[in-house]
Amino acid sequence: MENFNWTSYTKRIAVKASLPEIYDAWTRADELERWFLKKVYFYNNDKSLFKQQANVTKDIAYEWYWFLYDEPMKGKITSVNGKDFIQFTFEGECLVDVNLEVLDEYVIVTLRHNNIPLDDNSKQYVRLGCSNGWTFYLTNLKSIYEGGLDLRNKDEKLPTMINN
Repeated sequence: MENFNWTSYTKRIAVKASLPEIYDAWTRADELERWFLKKVYFYNNDKSLFKQQANVTKDIAYEWYWFLYDEPMKGKITSVNGKDFIQFTFEGECLVDVNLEVLDEYVIVTLRHNNIPLDDNSKQYVRLGCSNGWTFYLTNLKSIYEGGLDLRNKDEKLPTMINN
């Protein structure tokens, strides 16, 4: 595996939805809770709560909670353009870039998770683990916004599975 890229990877999916819908899916707390997270809190620089139905801006901090996990992921929105791009920290100092591009009736979502450290823990849990997680959550994004089912496991009686 000497030629394997441990520091970044890219995932792509086509979603039959409008560009504003998918941009909101990544930049509004209430929309992130539809397909990705159990609870989302965005905070202004003064630590006050950012509006649930507003699109985030640069330098907004976040706390994200998944179903079946008590510990939040904390990070920061590092860049947004108000239309088709968002970047945020993830798993420490890693960066996730989300680019949106219209192609016919689809929005092509391109997610690049990069700046992954090269220690063994990051290789296992961030590079490999998050790669599997993003594959599932991008699939759930497509399912939700194309009128399908929410595929997430929300039942605390069930053990960890590929959909949580």
